Amino acid sequence: MPAPISVIVPSLNAAEELPGCLAALMEGLEAGLIRELVLSDGGSQDATVSLAEEAGATVVVGPASRGGQLRRGCARAKGDWLLILHADTQLQEGWSRVVAEHLREGQGSPAYFQLRFRAKGVMPGWVAGWANLRARLFALPYGDQGLLIPRAVYEAAGGYPDQPLMEDVALVNRLNGIVALKAVAATGAERYQRNGWLRRGSRNLWTLARYLLGWDPVDLAQRYQK
Repeated sequence: MPAPISVIVPSLNAAEELPGCLAALMEGLEAGLIRELVLSDGGSQDATVSLAEEAGATVVVGPASRGGQLRRGCARAKGDWLLILHADTQLQEGWSRVVAEHLREGQGSPAYFQLRFRAKGVMPGWVAGWANLRARLFALPYGDQGLLIPRAVYEAAGGYPDQPLMEDVALVNRLNGIVALKAVAATGAERYQRNGWLRRGSRNLWTLARYLLGWDPVDLAQRYQK
């Protein structure tokens, strides 16, 4: 019987972060959970694609758009479960045991991981704590927390929309009964460290608010990149 999980990773010039992401997946491979790795690339100019190919990944290439990349990657995947990870996210030791238990006893519910930043200090803990609280109170995890979704549930929800921003929110809002896993997804903090923790956090919150109020995600993405 094939392993149940297809791992889907969207990427764009992620050669520095991808090796850590892939290394953390090894325990899932050894536990017989991972069927395949699908890298959906948006046109990387560095070694991202070659690193993925060396690791045995199926590589899908298309325009750079997080939603479109994820949609293409999930369409190529063959597993009964989809594990969506960002290239700078590393699942922490013990995750495979937690996921295996969820697959057995979670009644087919979609799930997400507990967010942690790979950075020291008060602000990384504060921002991650807010993200985990938001996910728990409003059933609204972001993609950098990692998402584990049964394929049938993903397809019934219509999959990821092809949009450049808030694609994870658009999908999660259509999922019922999403639950938190007692396993940690540690993500890179480079963008927060570059822009400032408070500035980046408040900017993300303001972007989310505008998206939920109906702003066009293309317009939001242009403003966000500025």
